[in-house]
Amino acid sequence: MTGFNLKRSAMLAAAGAALMTLGGTAFAQPLTVVELFTSQGCSSCPPANANLIRVKDQPNVLALSFNVTYWDYLGWKDTFGREEFTQRQVRYEPSLGRSGPFTPQVVVNGDADAVGAAPGEIEQLISSSGHTKGPSLSLDGGKITIGAGSAPGGKADVWLVRYNKGVIEVPVARGENTGRTLPHANVVHSLTKLGSWSGDATSLPLPAASGGLSTAVLVQSPGGGPILAAAAN
Repeated sequence: MTGFNLKRSAMLAAAGAALMTLGGTAFAQPLTVVELFTSQGCSSCPPANANLIRVKDQPNVLALSFNVTYWDYLGWKDTFGREEFTQRQVRYEPSLGRSGPFTPQVVVNGDADAVGAAPGEIEQLISSSGHTKGPSLSLDGGKITIGAGSAPGGKADVWLVRYNKGVIEVPVARGENTGRTLPHANVVHSLTKLGSWSGDATSLPLPAASGGLSTAVLVQSPGGGPILAAAAN
């Protein structure tokens, strides 16, 4: 590489770093948010679980497993299932053109979905959906910093997600998956609405995590709308 090209590369790198900084806060690259709605009581879910594991470490992908509760009646109570995760899935269905929730279901950026069980299906959805295209977002110094931008409808929700980063193996003793040990990727343990974003640059306090859980924050149109921005630590 010539001296001119070296100098030009250094200038471009510096410009890129400057563009990713606002008021001293470094903003992360936009993410593609992949949510898998799954259940340990669903015999169709293990292939989708495995597919999520394959994409969880892709650059700029935030993969999350939300375990739902509506298959618990089949004989196995999902060890990670929470009613608020079921309700999150239910809110997605009208805008996705679905008549009701089902498992497995993969939702990308809140506005595209697939079953997610076929080989390569999640990868194809990621490729076609791209990354979130809303405001800049960072988690730094105990606060959430959201840049200025357009909030469709005038307001978006700010969600705090706590999840167990990595893969957890769960033995299932009853129900449709009796005798199987099911792997789960990036299992969500809690989902909390922290506040709203109206389009102006703003910041919110970021509660400290506990129990070794990782943190993600989603800025999302209300009522199961598109995810505008996401960040994780």
